[in-house]
Amino acid sequence: MKESTALRTIYIISGAIFAAVVTLFCLPKAENIPSFVSFLPKLNAILNGTTFLVLLIAHHYIKKKKVSIHKRLNILAFSLSTIFLLSYVTFHSFGVETKFPSDNPLKPVYLFILITHIFCAALVLPLVLISLYRGLAGQFAKHKKITKWSYPIWLYVTATGVIVYLMISPYYKF
Repeated sequence: MKESTALRTIYIISGAIFAAVVTLFCLPKAENIPSFVSFLPKLNAILNGTTFLVLLIAHHYIKKKKVSIHKRLNILAFSLSTIFLLSYVTFHSFGVETKFPSDNPLKPVYLFILITHIFCAALVLPLVLISLYRGLAGQFAKHKKITKWSYPIWLYVTATGVIVYLMISPYYKF
């Protein structure tokens, strides 16, 4: 596949996913929420935390020049993030909304973490897809150049995803 075609496909996929996620927040709350939905935020935190650890381990192996292990771990991280995205979309498709209490003194901290998490999550998807494409296509110089951006942002998104869950989870009401 030509790089221009791959990049165009990546941007279209990223835009479509972003539009779908934004649309989810316009949906009304479902009248009947299946019981499994209450487990999805915890699953999402587990997936984010695991992805964070896998990314750190993958980085360790590329520093040791173990490209094959690095590649497999990054494919695993991408797979975990894909499962996360499916779970996240499923959860929010039921219109479940939880608000952090306005009288909680940690609300400004929570909002800062949440807002930066959301912004970076929207930004990181095309960067990760481009990184993955270039790595798998053997474009290692270009892969290394973009992972200087995608890697730390992806780490931030996975770490703050867990932090947001830990901060908001006491307020879930299903």
